[in-house]
Amino acid sequence: MRYLVTGAAGFIGARFVEAARRGGAELISVDAKVAGVFENRLEHRGLDFGETLDIDELEPFLEAGRAGDLTAVVHLGACTDTMELDERVHERLNFSYSKALWRWCARHGVPLVYASSAATYGDGRAGYEDDDTAIAHLAPLNPYGWSKQHFDRWALEREREREVPPSWVGLKFFNVYGFGERHKGRMASTILQATDQIARTGRMTLFKSHRDGVADGHQRRDFVYVDDVVEVLAFAASGGIRRGLLNLGTGVARTFADLARATFLALGRDPHVVFIDMPVELRERYQYFTEAKVARLRAAGYTKPFTSLEVGVRRYVDRLRSDQSLAPRRAHQADDDTLAPSGSRK
Repeated sequence: MRYLVTGAAGFIGARFVEAARRGGAELISVDAKVAGVFENRLEHRGLDFGETLDIDELEPFLEAGRAGDLTAVVHLGACTDTMELDERVHERLNFSYSKALWRWCARHGVPLVYASSAATYGDGRAGYEDDDTAIAHLAPLNPYGWSKQHFDRWALEREREREVPPSWVGLKFFNVYGFGERHKGRMASTILQATDQIARTGRMTLFKSHRDGVADGHQRRDFVYVDDVVEVLAFAASGGIRRGLLNLGTGVARTFADLARATFLALGRDPHVVFIDMPVELRERYQYFTEAKVARLRAAGYTKPFTSLEVGVRRYVDRLRSDQSLAPRRAHQADDDTLAPSGSRK
């Protein structure tokens, strides 16, 4: 096996690299080579990325025919900041870059697996079905979600025009959490931010609900453990899925109150949650409910069970605590210890 992985130094990318290396795969790892991302992040210690490229080196590398025979391109690189409102950033990194990779894979007969997002579902009013016919009706809440939506629709259009890789899969990631996300700062999962906050103050803060009928802490998300995400990526990249846009979540929405209890339990602390007002500027762009419909993923042949929230949080916290340099500490949070928002993103 030989994979080209974009976003390889990121959260999910590095975990995919880690698993692929255990399986004996050769790798070409692509990311923005700023601040030594392959070498200097603590989570990457001892991780062999194979041949590494900066994102600006990728296109000439591919056009020169230097990639060799690839099992698949696993395209995880993107701007994943749901708070970034400059559409030009998302257009360049999430749309134009993805189109170029698609076209190269189509020309050279290389399978493509890429990261879409549950952010495409917006407030969920159109449902969470990943059927092709449902895609056109989705209305994301932010430029990040729209960039993913635009590429999903573009991919379906290329299929109708028969300009496609031999197989292609776009996976709509729901709320992914797990080891290796500390560098994401405010965009890291609520679990990491809460772990740091609890270790420092003995409590955690959550946003109040500003929607009638939803109690504080009962906003619900589909939290999916990163090891499960990597398993699905590997399954798709090895040819297990032929084509299409598929949800990647557990299929079970859990409350933020559930998440809080699981985190306190993993840390051996008594629960102490404080609810705070959600910033006004976030209220119209906040997802109160996400839940993956996974019937198509199951029908495609992926049958492994997903990790429960309680087990995933325990494994995550244990891995953080096993290494003092990665243990719970002060993260990128405001001085008032407010947790940053956690949206549907990779």
